Amino acid sequence: MWKRRWPEVLIGLLLVLGGCRPQETSPVRPVEVQVAAAADLRYAFETLRERFEAAHPSIRLKISYGSSGQFFTQLRNGAPFDLYFSADADYPRRLIVEGLAVDSSFFLYAVGQLVVWVPADSPLELVSWDELAGPAVRRLALANPRHAPYGRAAVAALQALGLYERVRDRLVQGENVAQAAQFAASGAADAGLIALSLALAPDMQRRGRYRLLPSDTYPSIEQGAVVLRRAAARPEVWTLWRFVQQPEGRAVLRRYGFFIPDSTAQPTERPWTGPPPG
Repeated sequence: MWKRRWPEVLIGLLLVLGGCRPQETSPVRPVEVQVAAAADLRYAFETLRERFEAAHPSIRLKISYGSSGQFFTQLRNGAPFDLYFSADADYPRRLIVEGLAVDSSFFLYAVGQLVVWVPADSPLELVSWDELAGPAVRRLALANPRHAPYGRAAVAALQALGLYERVRDRLVQGENVAQAAQFAASGAADAGLIALSLALAPDMQRRGRYRLLPSDTYPSIEQGAVVLRRAAARPEVWTLWRFVQQPEGRAVLRRYGFFIPDSTAQPTERPWTGPPPG
């Protein structure tokens, strides 16, 4: 009888053993870090993202670009960002005062520069600033000065050069400096007052040319970053925080025309609950 039933027993045994095989484990999903970044960082941070994620494959960056002032308002209203890179260092400082960001996480990551950018076929020679008030410029793009640091810098530069009253009726405002650059590149404006970091982007270099505005015509564009208190206990957030301040991160920012201040040294005080950043 056993001989006759042996095939059935063998099949049953194989099924049992097959059911006991260890299940394959699914790959661990990378943790996500949400970053609010000033619009002038768009190209620099895409390069930085590639290098960071290559060095830290377990972390993925989700970066939103926009106006520093608008991000500040969103963060005060509870927007779920972990790190905030502002084109105006005053905004993250104010978040610290309001208890929304970690005090000792603040650092100046860059100083921005302002340029006049024109399309490659523009008749402007960019030899004299008075050209901006000439007939070749019917529309001049800049970021909205109400909430964009580069917009405020652009207005200050135009005033210092004695051009503001002559061109104010020609000004077209983007919500942020990246949109102002888009206006100029698309032909919606004849010239744009934009960040050097955007003018150095490969596409913008192919499509036009630029001239640096004198740095003494506008306030220093000090750009600051901060860790939001809601993310203070997340080690991956501090990993990115450190990376931007380390040589590789700083080299990317320099490549896109940012001046790197000496004050990027890591702070030593750590008044938060959670893992230390070091």
